[in-house]
Amino acid sequence: MFSYMELQELEELMHAFVRSKGWYETDSLKPQIPRNLAASLVIEAAEVLEHFQWRAETADKDALAGELADVALYLLQLASISDIDLEEAILDKLRENQTREWPAP
Repeated sequence: MFSYMELQELEELMHAFVRSKGWYETDSLKPQIPRNLAASLVIEAAEVLEHFQWRAETADKDALAGELADVALYLLQLASISDIDLEEAILDKLRENQTREWPAP
């Protein structure tokens, strides 16, 4: 259905989906505000962790992929409505980490 896309294109698709559900409306029962999106992001990340509870590998790679996509979508939306250029933030963090030292375990 979709081919390789730029981050901006994914962001546009995500916003179109959210708008189609009416979640950007002021009277929405699912207000898309930063606090709610941050909570949803953490909840979805916990669902990723469930795939590894009591095991080293996931039992269902497709289900894991779906959970990772949920995390990515909430992250993308939170960055977008917070007026953060996620691509720039990622590149900045990679540059910062390049010079960072981590203590040995």
